[in-house]
Amino acid sequence: MSEMEKQENAAAPKPKKVRPPRQPMPEQAPEDRARNFREVPYGYTPEMAMVEASRCLDCKKPKCVEGCPVHVDIPGFIRLIQQGKFVESAQHLKEQNALPAICGRVCPQEEQCESLCIIGIKNEPVAVGRLERFVADYERNAGAVAIPELPPATGKRIAVIGAGPAGLTAAGDLVRMGHAVTVFEALQEPGGVLIYGIPEFRLPKEIVKAEVDYLRKLGVEFVMDFVVGRNASIQELLTEEGYHAVFIGSGAGLPAFLGIPGENLVGVYSANEYLTRSNLMKSYLFPKYDTPPIRRQRVAVVGGGNVAMDAARTALRLGGDVHIVYRRAKEQMPARIEEIHHAEEEGVHMKLLTNPKRIIGDDQHRVTGIECIQMELGEPDASGRRRPVPVEGSEFVIEADTVVIAIGNNPNPLIPRSMPDLAVSRWGTILVDEETMASSVPGVFAAGDIVSGAATVISAMGQARTAAATINRYVRGEDIVFPSTKNN
Repeated sequence: MSEMEKQENAAAPKPKKVRPPRQPMPEQAPEDRARNFREVPYGYTPEMAMVEASRCLDCKKPKCVEGCPVHVDIPGFIRLIQQGKFVESAQHLKEQNALPAICGRVCPQEEQCESLCIIGIKNEPVAVGRLERFVADYERNAGAVAIPELPPATGKRIAVIGAGPAGLTAAGDLVRMGHAVTVFEALQEPGGVLIYGIPEFRLPKEIVKAEVDYLRKLGVEFVMDFVVGRNASIQELLTEEGYHAVFIGSGAGLPAFLGIPGENLVGVYSANEYLTRSNLMKSYLFPKYDTPPIRRQRVAVVGGGNVAMDAARTALRLGGDVHIVYRRAKEQMPARIEEIHHAEEEGVHMKLLTNPKRIIGDDQHRVTGIECIQMELGEPDASGRRRPVPVEGSEFVIEADTVVIAIGNNPNPLIPRSMPDLAVSRWGTILVDEETMASSVPGVFAAGDIVSGAATVISAMGQARTAAATINRYVRGEDIVFPSTKNN
């Protein structure tokens, strides 16, 4: 090669690396999954995971980490996938996230870490959630779950109230700091909303049980069927039982209703009851489990969030013709795009810009329908979304023998009522210092839906990690400011 040719080759622009497209995740066909409770997506194969991981730019200042409430080292665990080190990737993940198999399935990554992915500016972002799910499942299925070496015991005892996402996260962090942790749960199984609220086809119970089992192996103790506020008060846990700190992660399990006529008719359920009967009591496996099945012919689900989608897709699998009734437009639905897409694929009907006025019943007080009014979008409200306003004279009736109300939840007032010194908001949420998650009572901390109101699993976990770090400092003798906020 001549000198001139060498110079020309050196000056020629190097071809850009062509990155593969985002890897779709294989899943059951809609016509099959609409009649079974098996998990919808099958997950990535190792080959798919490595291809998807190769799309990551391994940014020096990764914005995706900023979007993660628990601050997972996303480039770090993806880098290990690229190298084929799947078990090591899962172990790296668990340094910040004790529940990766759960988060990989139910977290709204498209609104958090993936929304900040640089690749997403011109192409689809890296599928962080799918990769997280892959390595967690790989580690579990390979029987390679390892218990990390724990620090020496500190002699400090921490009580955690609630075995939902916040409680499990706090317990996992605290036990890895050397503290003795006991989780008190009111229901018969740990997992909270992960067990009783999210259907099997979206989050298999065996996944939750495996994550809980991992915490047990770390040394976390679980006490079930224990209602704090009745079996014992928080004050008794701190004084008579000798706990050095208490973490409250009791969630928001008190259902909200519409306040319209007919909500007391037979066949009207809160989404909490409907999903609990299906999930925790396994009514979908009747008669193997002796719980009357919630099988109806025509079901109306009121709401547009993930819980509404879960209830609607559950009703569909139980044989119903199902309508979602939502007062805003489709693009304003708070549910994950994937959940809306799956519901529509499976055959759920969307009655959008539709608002319930009353629930209609027969002479035996059983539901026969729901009267609605058509809405149209007006001026933006305080949230920035266009406010739905009724269209005069547009009332109509949807025939239904079951109505499920899925418009949100409120905190259960039992714990605040049992502790008058605990400051709460007018909505019943516990008031805390957001930097430390310390409540108004010394030694008492809180996080998750009991603080923020109904929100996402991952946001509850992020708050719980903050609380656990503060509890660690508190029981080791560091001064923590407990805000003397008055109830408002």
